Amino acid sequence: MSRAAVPDLPSRHPIGEQLPALYADDDFAQRFTAGLDTVLAPVFTTLDSLPAYFDPRLAPADFLAWLATWVGGADDPRWPLALRREAVAGAVELHRWSGTRRGLVEALRLVLGVAAEITGDGGAAWSSTAGGALPPAPADEVLVRVWPLRHGGAVDAAHEVGAAHRVDAAHEVDADRVRALVRSLCPVHTVCRVEVLPGPPTNEEGRQ
Repeated sequence: MSRAAVPDLPSRHPIGEQLPALYADDDFAQRFTAGLDTVLAPVFTTLDSLPAYFDPRLAPADFLAWLATWVGGADDPRWPLALRREAVAGAVELHRWSGTRRGLVEALRLVLGVAAEITGDGGAAWSSTAGGALPPAPADEVLVRVWPLRHGGAVDAAHEVGAAHRVDAAHEVDADRVRALVRSLCPVHTVCRVEVLPGPPTNEEGRQ
C-alpha cells in the first residue's frame, strides 16, 4: 500500500500562494514550493477522502487487505474485487454468528463463493416438557453440503455478489479449502462431514 506522488495532481493548498507578497513574483521561490506541492498533494487528497478509506465498499483496492485485519475478515488478492469488499464489509456481522449454521453458511459464501446446506445438530437434543421421556439419541454428525453459486440459480441473486463471477470462470468447488474452513469454524465438540455437489440438492438427495 503506497500513497506516493501522483503525476500532475494539483494541490488544493499551494504553498506559493501562502508566501508573503514579496515572493509572489519570485521565480525560484515559486518553483521551489511547487516541488513541495507535488509531495504534499497526495497527502491532502487522502485526508480529504479519509472516511472513504474506512468503508470497505469505497476503500482503494490496495487498502482492503489492511482493513480486513482490523475486523478479522478474510481477504485474498486473487478474489474478484467485489467479493473482497463484501467479505470485509460482512466480517463483523459474521463474527456475531460464529459457531452457528448461519455463520458457517455465510462464511462459505463470503470466503469461498459457494452455497451450503447444513443438516444435523452435532449430537444435541432437548425437550420442552419437564419430566418427559428422554428423546432418541441424535446423530452426532453434522453434514455440510456445498455447491457452486451461479447466476440465475436457486440461491438469491443478492447472495451472489462477486462469488458468481469467480464460478462463471470455473464451475468447481475447492473441496480442500471447504474442509479446512469448515474445520476452523465448526464447534470443537462436533464432527462435520463435507459433501461437494454439482448444484443445489434435490428432494431425492434428502434436502429438508
